Amino acid sequence: MLYTYCMPISGRDKALHHLREAVLVDPEVEGTFLNEGELATRIGVSRTPVREALLLLVADGLVEMIPGRGAYVPPLTGRQIRELMELRGVLERHCAERALAEGTVPFATLRRVLAEQDELAETGADATAFIDRDMVFHQALVDAGGNTMLSRTYAGLRVRQRRLGVAAVHASSPRQRAVCTEHERIVRALAEEDVVEARAAIDDHLALTQRVLLEA
Repeated sequence: MLYTYCMPISGRDKALHHLREAVLVDPEVEGTFLNEGELATRIGVSRTPVREALLLLVADGLVEMIPGRGAYVPPLTGRQIRELMELRGVLERHCAERALAEGTVPFATLRRVLAEQDELAETGADATAFIDRDMVFHQALVDAGGNTMLSRTYAGLRVRQRRLGVAAVHASSPRQRAVCTEHERIVRALAEEDVVEARAAIDDHLALTQRVLLEA
């Protein structure tokens, strides 16, 4: 009989996962201090692994440790928003072009996610669920480029992307429907194997999102 052994998840990793996936993705935490004691209780660990996780997030630029005050979540500046969109554009355009050249565009995934977004956009109620599907759409496109390091780099933007995505939807009520239309344009260009139009569709999509965020 074969037995599998799973390494237990450390308290630090558990805290880090919770902070990345459930706390820092919320636009409302921007400009606030995180309470280590409350986080420890919620996660089910002591304060030490929470502090260790926060220090890792400091290294990522997602949290600042303020002497005498604690862990502060700084709002993303206009420059950071523009730089993030620029980086996304570089990665997404390149990977879309590679996917077209290699015939690896994940049409089934893109269309399935787009259909799910269409349903969510009908009500406009669940911004977080909508943005989660949005991130699946874009990550699938990047993954189709076939470069593991680029995929990991893009995945590393998740916390900032999710927070900004939810903020953009909250800032503009028609944004969900607009995103669906923009995604449809990207998929259509890829289906027609039109590299120039695909790049333009990606650029326009990111530019519109950036404008909503900067005007909010």
